[in-house]
Amino acid sequence: MGKAYRLLYDENACIGCQACSVACRVEHGVPEDFFRLQVRMELKGVFPRLGMSYERMACVMCEDAPCVSVCPTFASFQDKDGLVHIDERVCITCKYCILACPYHARFINPLKNVVEKCDFCYESRVSKALLPVCVSICPTEALMFGDMNEHDSLVYETSHKEALIFPKAHLKTKPKVAFLPKRKGMKS
Repeated sequence: MGKAYRLLYDENACIGCQACSVACRVEHGVPEDFFRLQVRMELKGVFPRLGMSYERMACVMCEDAPCVSVCPTFASFQDKDGLVHIDERVCITCKYCILACPYHARFINPLKNVVEKCDFCYESRVSKALLPVCVSICPTEALMFGDMNEHDSLVYETSHKEALIFPKAHLKTKPKVAFLPKRKGMKS
């Protein structure tokens, strides 16, 4: 049996510091004005009662990935653990996968002329039993990552005790990324 990876993003713990975005950019050499991972911030409320809302934007590793089904060269593919990857050697930069992604998580890296996206740092970290760089750097532990097959893991326990939101669940892509929503009474 393969791994059943899941990444959880706790909107209650995120402070919008961008440490995850910067670490991702450095880890993968992402050029300026592009991102594999970004935390978007939105000002909410009316003065003097203002607050910030944060939204994590990245690939959600769909189980039924539209980007994989449209790729004419099979450069976009799923591995045995269900993670979506891009084989840069066969990517022809046709942009079908970019258009098919409902999460706007893909871009063309102008330095390499290939499509890129978050891959949970699979090659550089997860395949070596390390956490994705965004998870390891988060100062508030707003990100959790692990194998849902490991019932004693934090990601498994949290997934079973919290009400999770799966991004754009109505599309039935079955994301491996889930959000812990804002709790009532929490400051935004």
